[in-house]
Amino acid sequence: MNDITPLRAAKVDESVKTDEGMTLPHSIEAEQQLLGAILTTNDVYDRIAMVIGPQHFYDPVHAAIFETAAQRITKNALASPVTLASYLADHEGLKELGGAAYLARLAGFAISTYAVRDYAQMIYDLAIRRELISLGHDIAGQAASVTVDSEPRDQIVAAEQKLYKLAEQGQTESGFQSFLRAVTDAVEVAATAYKRDGGLAGISTGLTDLDKKLGGLHKSDLLILAGRPSMGKTSLATNIAFNIAKAYRRGTDSEGRDVAVDGGVVGFYSLEMSAEQLAARVLSEASEVPSEQIRRGNMTEGEFRRFVEAAKTLEACPLYIDDTPALPISQLAARARRLKRTHGLDVLMVDYLQLVRPASAKDSRVNEVSEITQGLKAIAKELDIPVIALSQLSRQVESRDDKRPQLSDLRESGSIEQDADVVMFVFREEYYKEREKPGDHEMEKMAAWQDEMEKLHGRAEVIIGKQRHGPIGTVDLSFEGRFTRFGNLVKPWQTGEDRDF
Repeated sequence: MNDITPLRAAKVDESVKTDEGMTLPHSIEAEQQLLGAILTTNDVYDRIAMVIGPQHFYDPVHAAIFETAAQRITKNALASPVTLASYLADHEGLKELGGAAYLARLAGFAISTYAVRDYAQMIYDLAIRRELISLGHDIAGQAASVTVDSEPRDQIVAAEQKLYKLAEQGQTESGFQSFLRAVTDAVEVAATAYKRDGGLAGISTGLTDLDKKLGGLHKSDLLILAGRPSMGKTSLATNIAFNIAKAYRRGTDSEGRDVAVDGGVVGFYSLEMSAEQLAARVLSEASEVPSEQIRRGNMTEGEFRRFVEAAKTLEACPLYIDDTPALPISQLAARARRLKRTHGLDVLMVDYLQLVRPASAKDSRVNEVSEITQGLKAIAKELDIPVIALSQLSRQVESRDDKRPQLSDLRESGSIEQDADVVMFVFREEYYKEREKPGDHEMEKMAAWQDEMEKLHGRAEVIIGKQRHGPIGTVDLSFEGRFTRFGNLVKPWQTGEDRDF
């Protein structure tokens, strides 16, 4: 018979009752039993370390005991009533319970180790219930406070965000984390790249040379893909989205979590084109049937067969399109959270940045764009995914002899350039050279123009103007305008190999 008395229960309960007099859910006995098991058999800590942390304990003394024991065990040092007593000698709460004697009593009445996982899960579940009660009170309080600035829609979005964080992490705020934890995460990323023979730490775009320059698409990064109209921004974005969704394969990581091993689930906000138009582009690329023929239905029997086969193949592709126009950044974030909860989400694309609305009207367009870019970066960090946002360039590009874009060409460039981890520009010189065609009577100029067009035909550049964690430079790609498809460009020394699109 267990005779450990929940000594702290009455004292703690009185101070944390809700306004209605309801005691917050907890179990002092479960916490005591779990701590007793850890203090007698340190090995059980590894079985519950992924379930709970100090923040999940109701009694602050128990939280301190657990945290100190965890620090000792992770250093391969003994955590027992004797060793912990010296570390917690000055803890006022433990002194009230008897100090070292209380630690000894915990260990003396420990349960069998087989039940520790169940107790840990119980402590975690009760902590989540306390957080939900607290969150519910916050929501009710904010809803009851009627002010000019408090829009109900904004409160719904804020509540949904807090609930999402609670569901994902088990707590509404993560706060500071130790440098050791950050270093461990960095080592895991490097190990992932190393296991791929020095390949990619991030998600592959399906474009080999671009992957080598970027190292793939990294979690929590905001990537800006900019260009003038007709350069192929949307085409490149849909190509990358299709490549990622097509390669999607799930598996488990080192901690047993269900993750995307290859590719990923892609969310695509198409604020300019309809979902049908975007799907037609993807189908054009996959079936190698020009998009204008798809729209008109002007296809041969062979082309139609390829088109149908491509459509069947794409049915299982985890590519989700939202074509709601003029979405506010807050709604965009809320829908992304919902997609991750329901279907998963590994990459988010926004076409394009200037069509997203700020949450509230600002005094200048620069401030509006600043709120949007900060919001997109916040989504990338919160959902731990790469976010690719397309952006228009200003007209000053057209006034230069060299039409290659640069960072200063970004519209409202200050905030975009500052918040982005990567800024890329799509450039096709062929587009501009086509508009320099000389008259038919200028034979010499026409011959020179045709030579230049031959060199430029089917080629595109992605200029990396900024990369926070890597080099800048230019990546050459192939471009097939009929299928709106970018691909890997075959180098002169690779002409004997198969072309990889």
